Amino acid sequence: MFVFDATPLIYLGTADQLQVLSHLDCRRLIPERVYDEVVTAGVDAGYPDARRVEQRVDAGEFDVVSAPEDTLFNRLSDNPNVSNADVAVLTLAADRNATAVMDDAYGRDIADVEGINTRGTAYLLLSLVRDDSLSAADARATLDEMLEAGWYCQPDLYARLLTKLDELA
Repeated sequence: MFVFDATPLIYLGTADQLQVLSHLDCRRLIPERVYDEVVTAGVDAGYPDARRVEQRVDAGEFDVVSAPEDTLFNRLSDNPNVSNADVAVLTLAADRNATAVMDDAYGRDIADVEGINTRGTAYLLLSLVRDDSLSAADARATLDEMLEAGWYCQPDLYARLLTKLDELA
């Protein structure tokens, strides 16, 4: 089971590649706080990626659920460097014994300290290529579109991703 943070949804939506996530053989959850941030606010602001996320939720490819307001939620909420959406992702992932899908290094560091599994957008794309659900060329095009839209990826990681995609092609 995967719990999605805003960044993967926004940039896969911008690249119009959210549909590839339907090939993941597990449940895909979006915390209500992330949905509000990405879809509710995004649709109101006219962002096409927000509407794409909304369409995938309407199609049943994602479930929007509330995060528990437990001890972990309260502790993380006290950290001024963690957004409300990230708190929801981490607490929901911990509660459901799921993997948090987030690209933010700080959020991933917190997850590591709390014993919560994380993966990033690039990991999901590579997994889909390994499973023959996405071609290496399409994965590279998706990465490039995400980068053009402002997704941050360290140059050395991008080089490793391209090497891995070449190996998988």
